[in-house]
Amino acid sequence: MLVYLDHHATTPCDPAVVAAMAPWWSERCGNPSNRLHRPALEAAAAVELARARVAAAVGGASEGVIFTSGATEAANLALKGAAEAAELRGERRRGLVTLATEHRAVLDPLAWLARRGFRLTVLPVGPDGLVDLDRLAAAVDADTLLVSVMAANNEIGVLQPLATIGALCRERGALFHCDAAQAVGHLPLAMAELGIDLLGISGHKLYGPKGVGALVHRPGVELAPQQHGGGQEGGLRAGTAAVPLIVGLQAALTLAEADRDERATRLGALRDRLWRELEGLGEMTLNGHPNQRLAHNLNLCVGGVDGGRLHGLLRRRIAVSSGSACSQGSPSHVLAALGRSRSEAAAAIRFGLGRASGEAEIATAIAAVSEAVATLRHGAPRSIQAGRMTSG
Repeated sequence: MLVYLDHHATTPCDPAVVAAMAPWWSERCGNPSNRLHRPALEAAAAVELARARVAAAVGGASEGVIFTSGATEAANLALKGAAEAAELRGERRRGLVTLATEHRAVLDPLAWLARRGFRLTVLPVGPDGLVDLDRLAAAVDADTLLVSVMAANNEIGVLQPLATIGALCRERGALFHCDAAQAVGHLPLAMAELGIDLLGISGHKLYGPKGVGALVHRPGVELAPQQHGGGQEGGLRAGTAAVPLIVGLQAALTLAEADRDERATRLGALRDRLWRELEGLGEMTLNGHPNQRLAHNLNLCVGGVDGGRLHGLLRRRIAVSSGSACSQGSPSHVLAALGRSRSEAAAAIRFGLGRASGEAEIATAIAAVSEAVATLRHGAPRSIQAGRMTSG
């Protein structure tokens, strides 16, 4: 049976979440925008309950929660919406600052804005994937409108110093946008304490359904709608609310908050065992900071092998990736930012452990990588016995 270890790409929808959504597809089918009968009022109440719980999970305000189709739409609304609103009110700030390791859902909208006259600064990161705070401080000036830095990297799991970045943005009068798709449900986050003005969430990264997410913005932050055709979501996101998906997002968040700390401790221990065993194979390079990273993330480069052949062998036994699911096979821009070559990036393995991962899954992953590496380096597989690597 194939072992699934690609939870950064997507997580399986929890059965309890599926059950919570079930009635909203059929018998509870009311449109929440129609307040003239009971089914519609019930749907509207479910949406507002979900809005309040999403806000509570990230330390935001319920009136600042805008439901979207996912974190990509949330990023587009945050970045383009903030920039357009600034233009409409005559704001003179035109600077945008971000990191080279951000998700394409952030880099591409920012590049779009740069082509329309905004000044974009893309900062490098250190070899460990962390932002250089001195360089960031030098880049954020009186012309900076917005800074965008993700909470947890989707490839290397690195956790950026959000509180320090938030304090810098407040001091300089810039908005702080944070793509938190990989962090919400996995880490404690409090927008007000961290100084985050705009925060993006994705349901399918935390055991919820695909096709739903949210942008949570601080009350008072002006945004221009990027989708027109109705007054839903406070006039910022037109279209009938996807009630089943919104209920699913809320249910997934509730479950994730309940087992978050236990899950991080357990998966962190499994991740550390996985790294110790694989490091023993030799020529293994850890990608990202060794400690300041998500507990369920491990990203490494395997030396002395062809990346394409490596993944060809691995996919028979384990589901892992070499980079972001959105890269569509292209070399990882995140690993390139860390200084990895094209061939090194091709031979990278991203392990994303999940709620169902246990000792058996880790043992299978160790065996699969060990045997693949032995085959590619020496032409002979290895086997795992009693949890230790031995020559086969």
